[in-house]
Amino acid sequence: MSAPEWDLLEKTELGIERVELDDADLTTVAATVADVLGVGHDEVLVIDARDDLLALDILRRTIDPGAIVGKREALLAALDALPGVRVSDETDLCSEGMLGWIGADAAQATAALERSREMVAEIERTIASRAIVFSTGPEVIAGQIRDTNKPWIVDRLQRNDFRATPGEDLPDDRDAIAAALREAIEERGFSLVITTGGVGAEGKDGTIEALLAVDPEAATPAIFEVEAGHGRHVKALIRVGVGKVGDALIGCLPGPHLEAQLGTEALLEGLARGAGKREIADGIAARLRERLRQTHGASHR
Repeated sequence: MSAPEWDLLEKTELGIERVELDDADLTTVAATVADVLGVGHDEVLVIDARDDLLALDILRRTIDPGAIVGKREALLAALDALPGVRVSDETDLCSEGMLGWIGADAAQATAALERSREMVAEIERTIASRAIVFSTGPEVIAGQIRDTNKPWIVDRLQRNDFRATPGEDLPDDRDAIAAALREAIEERGFSLVITTGGVGAEGKDGTIEALLAVDPEAATPAIFEVEAGHGRHVKALIRVGVGKVGDALIGCLPGPHLEAQLGTEALLEGLARGAGKREIADGIAARLRERLRQTHGASHR
């Protein structure tokens, strides 16, 4: 596994002060710097060479700090070996931001990097365990029915080591649900978002459409087929959905309580296997289709 790279935050200039140049080949100079820093030859460009200053630009947004830390002496030695380049005891590097690690003490900087990586890993673990559960439908919002799905799913996730939070009740509105999904992931930092309800075939059911609005490539397998245009059915399929936004997973489950339970278990099994969104969605759909075969039909909201 490759080491994570850190953002250079637009501090990409590397200066070499008090270096003597005499008919030096700047293309070779740039390639030598690239080799020492472990980046591509096309990612280092000499942008200034005058008097006793050599300035280079690192043409990338991120870099592995472990690959550059403490490389000052190696870099100066490599330059000194080039024709037309002379390095003295007074030659030094000047840079800001991440590139400053080049001149850092190797042992101290490596220890600092390791501590930073441990902190980043802990933050990532915390984010990866954060989950939120939304229920949808005016009957839930108005308190006409007791929402048994949300507390059950939250408890089930907590027993599976998630830091699960009950979310707000959402109206049967595609745009409102899509906005809640985006906010949960992009602003509130949840890595797992589960919704229940709104996956049916009626015109008011918009959860799957909301999922597709935030992830057009979401997996939305059917669990039941109905006759579109018959009764309140305006769509031919009742579907579940699993999508991703960045590293966050979204699972859209039916409203009936037993189906929400079965869907949650199948979702957790897929996550435990490290499955992708399509495999997880297919696993949920298969579990629910089997349930429908056993009961010869079920109500959906």
